[in-house]
Amino acid sequence: MKHSIAIQGIKGSFHHQVVLEYFPEENDIEECLSFEEVVDSLLSGQSSQAVMALENSIAGSIIPNYALIDKNSLHIVGEHYLDIHQNLMVLNGQTIEDIKEIHSHPMALLQCMDFLKKHPYIKLVEDKDTAETARRIHQHQLKGIAAIASKAASQMYNLNIIAPEIQTINNNMTRFVIVTKHKSDAVKENINKASLKFELDHKRGSLAAVLNVMSDCKLNLTKIQSLPKIETPWKYSFFVDVTFENYDDFEKAKTIINIMAEHFKILGEYQNKQP
Repeated sequence: MKHSIAIQGIKGSFHHQVVLEYFPEENDIEECLSFEEVVDSLLSGQSSQAVMALENSIAGSIIPNYALIDKNSLHIVGEHYLDIHQNLMVLNGQTIEDIKEIHSHPMALLQCMDFLKKHPYIKLVEDKDTAETARRIHQHQLKGIAAIASKAASQMYNLNIIAPEIQTINNNMTRFVIVTKHKSDAVKENINKASLKFELDHKRGSLAAVLNVMSDCKLNLTKIQSLPKIETPWKYSFFVDVTFENYDDFEKAKTIINIMAEHFKILGEYQNKQP
């Protein structure tokens, strides 16, 4: 069945690439300018699922997205890891010598800084979305301006890649999650990863005690991220990802942690796709 899937950005963006790789069938794409709009699309029923970037192997966690998922009681039902390859693209017929400005998202510019430093005469311009920049160059036939974006964007907007894979670090991977308003309907046998959130008293050993429970229940901690509670100084929420081989082990851990921790919450149970 065809679904409407919300993404941050437009077609040709890395979020769109995740949709193409993760979902086996063709779907309608709901383009959103911000992650807040992505969430609004889900909550209003305009889209049934959404793709959200959650962490990058170089830049680390995208903390506001953890907070958005938690605050709006959304559910993570899947994940996808995408190699991020940045490419310099222009209108057909243009060369690097013709370029006066390079436009892209600030993160994309940062990821390509070693390449960009070799061309100090070119002005760098921050933009809100990599693919949207590529589309604007195509729509307005902008000469002298290049975009840094994905290969999919160059194909979609008929731009020529004059410098492929210009990211400084080749092993640059982003983890995306698939989010819905409802819990996953996956069978327990297929679930081997979970995302959790809990709060703890500000006292010695409280976090270590919870981590020991995870270890004793044969859970493998793959991610831990703390987020301060603005309304309660020196108190933190912890966002944790765990993997496991046996769902019964996870259920046992859930029962114990629910007693030990405050505001214990399951953000999602799904299948581990980590490469």
